[in-house]
Amino acid sequence: MQTAQRIVKRYLRRRLIVCAAMAVLVLFLTLIVRYVAERNLNEQRMLAFSTRTIATLESVLAPLDDIGADVVQLVGTPCETAQLSIREHAARMQTLRSIALIKDGVLYCSSIFGPRNVPVSQLQSRLPASSPLLLLSTDSSLLKGSPVLVSWHPLDNSGRDGVMEVVNIEMLTGLMFEPERPWVTRAVLNVAGSHLEHGKGLLTHVSVERGLVSRQIASEKFPFSVTTIGPSAGDLALKNLPAQLPLALILSMLIGYITWLATANRMSFSWEINLGLASREFEVFCQPLLNARNLQCTGVELLLRWNNPRQGWISPEVFIPLAEQQNLIAPLTRFVLDETVRHLDMFPQSRDFHIGINVAASHFHNGEIIDDLKRHWFPSQAIQQLVLELTERDALPDVDYRVVRDLHGLGIALAIDDFGTGQSSLTYLETLNPDVLKIDKSFTAAIGTDAVNSTVTDIIISLAQRLGISLVAEGVETPQQAEYLRNHGVNVLQGYLYARPMPLKAFPLWLEGRDPPPHHNGQAVPALPLR
Repeated sequence: MQTAQRIVKRYLRRRLIVCAAMAVLVLFLTLIVRYVAERNLNEQRMLAFSTRTIATLESVLAPLDDIGADVVQLVGTPCETAQLSIREHAARMQTLRSIALIKDGVLYCSSIFGPRNVPVSQLQSRLPASSPLLLLSTDSSLLKGSPVLVSWHPLDNSGRDGVMEVVNIEMLTGLMFEPERPWVTRAVLNVAGSHLEHGKGLLTHVSVERGLVSRQIASEKFPFSVTTIGPSAGDLALKNLPAQLPLALILSMLIGYITWLATANRMSFSWEINLGLASREFEVFCQPLLNARNLQCTGVELLLRWNNPRQGWISPEVFIPLAEQQNLIAPLTRFVLDETVRHLDMFPQSRDFHIGINVAASHFHNGEIIDDLKRHWFPSQAIQQLVLELTERDALPDVDYRVVRDLHGLGIALAIDDFGTGQSSLTYLETLNPDVLKIDKSFTAAIGTDAVNSTVTDIIISLAQRLGISLVAEGVETPQQAEYLRNHGVNVLQGYLYARPMPLKAFPLWLEGRDPPPHHNGQAVPALPLR
């Protein structure tokens, strides 16, 4: 059997575990989501840097093709005639350092120096060439040693004639290849196997420091690519993760609190009772009441058992008080009423046979018990006498006495259970006008052993006889107790001496004089008497 404290603590512990698990889960999920979002954002920033750099350089190189197409027509024209035109073209672009005309592999006209006679191979070893080229090199004429970007436009397939355009790429790297920290720590322009890095000039190869990663994106319009070097997007996101912790903690605590509120019903004993009712885990038992003179069964008290598949057998001393605290005692009473009506054929069809059902004082508020009886009991047109048993431990003075009056008018008898154990005033006996007083088993057990309790028992018997109230003695276990009660005028007895609580289906067998089955559904039935 489970205790109330153990069950409540178990549900509380489960709720705390679920809430803590949800809070921790949300904390980790929030950090993971923030990490992934930050990583993706870093990758987008790195990609945006490379894309923007490529687009900018493409916008610089695009006019070179147009200029080259115009100027290449001047190849072979005397320098005195062509010089003015190529100077005008060079002046239109601030980034264009010079334009040179090459004939038979010889640079014979420059936009800066005018007429010249220099083999172009001395200036650029890979020129002349039969196909267009884009080269990274160093200036050997004007600003010697400075990086330049060379664009070659051949006149024909012979590769001996063409136009060479020199771009001031060092100025462009300062505008386009300056790193964007912390995402990009280095940016490198790659052209035809040569590399130009901002602040470092031309490089023969690109090295990547430990802990950093490189990404290379190529232009779709021109033969160059851009390499960006920096921390990985994941490392940057991980480094920034502690800054996301306060938000994640606040969110996790909020979700934990919401989970606590949301599980108030589903992870509580009230939810367990509702689930038990819906799954029909409860079962109604009965304990016979016998006439003290002839030992004939005059009625039964209906008792509720709960074989919870999740908790095992739960004592009524546990679930009844908890049900009262959770305002679920009325649904349990309705369940008992329904089960009683379904099994009316198990009981003698006699007006003298009474069926006792335990009810709570709270069920009397606003006439709720009358509404339930009209809905569940009276439609059955039962012949047996229904007795509602109120325990004295309930707040009997709070019972609506108008409801009591109406119950009497409807032919429903009223009994006070466990009489003598409460702290209420005896004045409510006159107000409630009960039909039956049930002597608590603690007084029955004291017969012959405890002088004080025996005296109280005598007082209760005398009080009931003077008020004209019928008496039922609970917990009769020995012949001596039965004899004492019989001699003192107690007419109805109830206890293990005659019968233990039994399933309703076993009652007809017992009534015929046979013992009911000692087991129920393959399991031993708890012997604890139930409310």
